[in-house]
Amino acid sequence: MLPRIADSLSFLYLDMVRVVQDDTGVCAQIRVDDNRTDTVYIPTAALTCLLLGPGVSITTRALATLARHGTSVICTGAGGVRAYAGVLPDSLTTRWLEQQVSAWANPEQRLDVATRMYEMRFGDDTVPHGTTLAQLRGLEGQRMKALYKLHAQKQGIGRFRRNYHPDQWHQQDPVNLALSAANTCLYGIIHAAVLALGCSPALGFVHTGTQHAFVYDIADLYKADTTLPVAFALHQATDPEQQARRKFREELRLLRLLPRVIGDIQTLLTPNAEIDDDLTERNDVRLVHLWDPKTGTLPAGVNYAPDGE
Repeated sequence: MLPRIADSLSFLYLDMVRVVQDDTGVCAQIRVDDNRTDTVYIPTAALTCLLLGPGVSITTRALATLARHGTSVICTGAGGVRAYAGVLPDSLTTRWLEQQVSAWANPEQRLDVATRMYEMRFGDDTVPHGTTLAQLRGLEGQRMKALYKLHAQKQGIGRFRRNYHPDQWHQQDPVNLALSAANTCLYGIIHAAVLALGCSPALGFVHTGTQHAFVYDIADLYKADTTLPVAFALHQATDPEQQARRKFREELRLLRLLPRVIGDIQTLLTPNAEIDDDLTERNDVRLVHLWDPKTGTLPAGVNYAPDGE
């Protein structure tokens, strides 16, 4: 039995290695010098996602083993920042993707999910019943301003204003640079979790118009607890981008963020429903079914030609 996605190791980042399958398992070969190559074995059965950074090559046998164990493989930039391409195992159920599409395509359900996303940021019993989406956006803006002010005062910083101008990147202050770098790391981790669950990163409920809309939706649930403290703590950093990536990665070990992400996505897509643990497992490939407008599904592998023809 493979471990559940929420209970497995979150992700493993590799760069400048060759990933191969040998007689024992999948391993990363690390070239030390001209005379020596170190070998590190990868726990594929207990790994949610393998992030392949620059300089990585991987064999088809290794990919086949990763797919068989239900491990997603994602090609990323340096340090696991930015996800460029993903390979999903066939063992993933489409239940969560279908649930996401169903809620996204129905305007009322989409509004309900978007509203719950905002309410989740405020905690229970802090948002009056019947608050509109426009009002929630306003409350969220006020909450973020208050958090900026609180962290600035804690670090002894004067007035802070969130600024993101890609065309003027190096003219920004250390906090803004660190916050942008840490947020990008967070997006990469959320992207890996969304793909590991089988959902679509593009079908967002609050955000729209981008291939990472759902990633931004989910990431916004955790920024106040994760990237903000990291960024403001680096207000005097000489290299805030690099230090933010390293500090954020170190603190993730204590947060156990992935189980929280998986659980929150499932709760958002199936409110007031009991989550079946079997649907969070990475099992062997299930039989494919046929869609039917009346019954929902029909068994595949059956000849449906009328008798006598």
